[in-house]
Amino acid sequence: MHLYIHIPFCKQACHYCDFHFSTNTSGKRQMVEAIAKEIALRKSYLGQEQIETIYFGGGTPSVLSKEELDLLLDTTRKHFTISTNAEITLEANPDDLTREKLKGFYQAGVNRLSIGIQSFDENHLRFLNRVHSAGEATQCVQLAQEVGIHNISIDLIYAIPAPDDQILKEDLQKAFALNVSHISAYCLTIEPQTVFGNWLKRKKIQPIDEEFAARQFEILIKKLAENGYEQYEISNFARNGHYSRHNSSYWKQHPYLGVGPSAHSYNGASREFNISNNAKYVEAIEAGIIPATFEQLSAEDQTNEYVLTGLRTKWGVNVDKLQTLSEGKFFTVNKNELLTMKKNGWIREESDTLLLTESGKLFADRIASDLFI
Repeated sequence: MHLYIHIPFCKQACHYCDFHFSTNTSGKRQMVEAIAKEIALRKSYLGQEQIETIYFGGGTPSVLSKEELDLLLDTTRKHFTISTNAEITLEANPDDLTREKLKGFYQAGVNRLSIGIQSFDENHLRFLNRVHSAGEATQCVQLAQEVGIHNISIDLIYAIPAPDDQILKEDLQKAFALNVSHISAYCLTIEPQTVFGNWLKRKKIQPIDEEFAARQFEILIKKLAENGYEQYEISNFARNGHYSRHNSSYWKQHPYLGVGPSAHSYNGASREFNISNNAKYVEAIEAGIIPATFEQLSAEDQTNEYVLTGLRTKWGVNVDKLQTLSEGKFFTVNKNELLTMKKNGWIREESDTLLLTESGKLFADRIASDLFI
């Protein structure tokens, strides 16, 4: 079993982000207490399974105090059994990570950090509206390693508008110098309900150049491989098997519980979505009500989700599982599409598993959607 805890607060809004959060942190303590209460209310969601991973996402969980983090973890320990080798990840922004705060997180039980660096270039950081500086990005990783947290992932964004690929190459070199075990690299996307989305409508910025993005993705894959990072998912690269156990559980369709506003839960047959409104969430939880929308997943839903997530990984999608989930429809419906994709060199079959080829990784989302039933 896996637990996701959504912390819906940020110091300021990044121009590209459309996740659920608030920059008003005045209700943070009340929210933390509500999330703790939801953890107690949800103790039976997945039966008595042991928790293998806990992931604090957001928003920006590093805005939590040690006392608030302790409350959430102590509540979890009270109502669930946590594995002795559980992976406990906390997403963080560099500007939050002082030595004292990092010590507190480590003492509370956090053993993995996912740090939203995005770029080591000052101009790119300002363009994205990040709070931290390039110097803070480097310093926070070093501080975390000094206090004893060595399982560190950093986020980078590529395809940020630039005249050439030099900034990306420099970002990667600085990341390699920090000797982090995991790098998540995401293509800049422009979502409608964001500052960038508004700028695009007003023609203040141009759409992402697809050829530029594809070239930068290829540079990423090449440079990361040369420096010992395995691409185990389209956007995720790890050294020495330091995969994100929590995110891998999503991609492999393992059941999980999500608590906090906008969090999702999945038990293998259905999904639940918590309300994306902080005030309404707290009000409902204080009344003992879980403010979630329920969705029963059809055979088509489960098949399509497996294709969408599984094809992005090094493990691919199992032929027999596809047939079981789709009630025998998958290969009948997709016979022609699969032939075309194999002919184009985008997909291959190996040991009863469908896998993307290196060229297929450039079109992962398109390939998956074309195989939906």
